[in-house]
Amino acid sequence: MPMESLNITNDNDFSSEVKISNDVIATVAALAATEVEGVDCLSGNSTNETVKKYGVKNGSKGVEISFNDEGKSVNCKLGVTMKFGYSIPETCTIVQDKVKNAIESMIGIEVTDVSINIGDVNVNR
Repeated sequence: MPMESLNITNDNDFSSEVKISNDVIATVAALAATEVEGVDCLSGNSTNETVKKYGVKNGSKGVEISFNDEGKSVNCKLGVTMKFGYSIPETCTIVQDKVKNAIESMIGIEVTDVSINIGDVNVNR
């Protein structure tokens, strides 16, 4: 399966191109999501591996990025493990806003959807 990437061109007098891989976009999303109070970690979809906050080698596990509109916008799907005692609807709204804002400000591409799948609740206090 070929790696998808976002191509960015600019209006300089010389030819230039920047390619941003899905993994970079997914890592931005993962870091934004794990900064939210109430999110314990992200969880991988098929392997059920958990990715702890910071210090992970592949910070994009638990995040799926797909391009829309001929690469002009993206959808983001997150697998999340919540901390016990936090409001899931309120926390998810904050996660969606933070992920959308982080991708749009750092990558420069519109985010049309941030979907969250709560796979577990960590009851360790």
